[in-house]
Amino acid sequence: MAQVEATTERTIAAQPDDVFDALADYNGTRGKILSDHFSEYEVREGGDGEGTLVHWKLQATSKRIRDCLLEVSEPNDGELVEKDRNSSMVTTWTVTPAGEGRSRVVVSTVWNGAGGIGGFFEKTFAPKGLARIYDAVLDKLAAEVEK
Repeated sequence: MAQVEATTERTIAAQPDDVFDALADYNGTRGKILSDHFSEYEVREGGDGEGTLVHWKLQATSKRIRDCLLEVSEPNDGELVEKDRNSSMVTTWTVTPAGEGRSRVVVSTVWNGAGGIGGFFEKTFAPKGLARIYDAVLDKLAAEVEK
């Protein structure tokens, strides 16, 4: 099993604290900015950053649906980490200043991929597909915080 990683980023015309607060708001903003690839969204504990437990199903392809139960932590300023209890998947959101009134948001997901030929295809195609999914989320995040 090889580790697979998907990363994408965007610069958003909003203050870093506002962007981070929107990402960490699982009771409000987060559900609104998810793309159609996400379903069955439910906050099970908390709802604001650290200590949140959130569930969703992520449909990466027509045949690949991942049932996610994510524990949220904030190990560093501007960093939100979502660890899936159901798999090895970990997604890290990092928000940093990008000039006056602007923020750089980087989202990176890593997981232990399959072995063999299936693993080869997963490592080759999954990162691009997941990056497209998170690009759509970042578009909605920008639309939400740049109001």
